[in-house]
Amino acid sequence: MIEGSTLPLLVWLSPSFPVGAFAYSHGLEWAFEAGDITDAETCRAWIADLLQLGSARIDAVLLAATYRAAQMRDAEALKEVAELAVALQPSAERHLEATTQGHAFMMVSQAAWPSDALTFFKAAYQGETTYPIAVAVAGEGFGMDLRSVLEAFVLAFVTNLVSASVRLGAIGQTDGQRVIAALLPLVRETALWACDTTLDDLGSCAFRSDLASLHHETQYTRLFRS
Repeated sequence: MIEGSTLPLLVWLSPSFPVGAFAYSHGLEWAFEAGDITDAETCRAWIADLLQLGSARIDAVLLAATYRAAQMRDAEALKEVAELAVALQPSAERHLEATTQGHAFMMVSQAAWPSDALTFFKAAYQGETTYPIAVAVAGEGFGMDLRSVLEAFVLAFVTNLVSASVRLGAIGQTDGQRVIAALLPLVRETALWACDTTLDDLGSCAFRSDLASLHHETQYTRLFRS
């Protein structure tokens, strides 16, 4: 174990880590089909809303709460936030996206990146695990600071949606990098804010994103699973 190093984060949240993140667009595919996302600016605005008002904000709060519960080895708190994270998914596809990636992350981490925190979590909770919960437990188990885990997780959320936008043809690769660069300050701001949150800070109002996820379930032609 590389105690305290953030190097494992570069591995865990890279496209090569086998959680299947590339298969999900978080409803963005429907937003492109509906004409909500047509260029770099509309792509940036859509993702920025998720960071400030939507699912990325919620995931950051859940990650922070999980990290602290794992740090305290509080089994009841871990179970509470893990169950809440599953219950908060607004559609069948978002549930699939969150829990499938969470399960894959836990399986690979236990096999290749084991830690006492992961062992404790699995003993405390045997239900479905969402992606931010799994990343939080693994990060705490390796002694990483919460801010670093949050920044890396939120950035990975952004880069995955930008990658989906590029593959859909909504933007080009260079514009994709411009979008990521423009969103970096907001990524850091979201992570810093989430460091001091509690479950009382949960809430979102990115309704168009939730509707996109619901509509995508019956979209006729699709590249992505969500």
